[in-house]
Amino acid sequence: MSCFICERIEMIKNGTNPYFVAELNTGYVVLGDHQRYKGYTCFLCKKHVTELHNMPYEFRLKHLEEMSIVAEAVFYAFKADKMNHAMLGNLDSHVHWHLIPRVHGDEPANAPIWRLPDEELFKDSYRPDTEELKEMVVKLREEIDRLT
Repeated sequence: MSCFICERIEMIKNGTNPYFVAELNTGYVVLGDHQRYKGYTCFLCKKHVTELHNMPYEFRLKHLEEMSIVAEAVFYAFKADKMNHAMLGNLDSHVHWHLIPRVHGDEPANAPIWRLPDEELFKDSYRPDTEELKEMVVKLREEIDRLT
């Protein structure tokens, strides 16, 4: 069976993923295709594993450390008031993190972003244009470099 996350990683390796930000030891940092929450980022595990507990112990520790660094970088780069971290895997069963910067006044307040309907989360108007995407990539990459 095909894995969407593995396909996205292949695009990174082939230099065809414009959302790619950085490669770390255990994963790849990519901006989300839709930016309903400015700075929404994913951290994709390099290994195709379905659960944290399936990772070798030392790799798992490093992966969690790197995810935390990426989340901190998103926080500072996009001036978040709060960070949401989610690793679900119900749809794409390959360890990956959703790192969502939240700001006061965004919706849904006091709830995860997935309370919004898909039609709202994935509007075409939330796709950054080429120039905006390049700026976001640079901003996040610089913050990751500063923290690592």
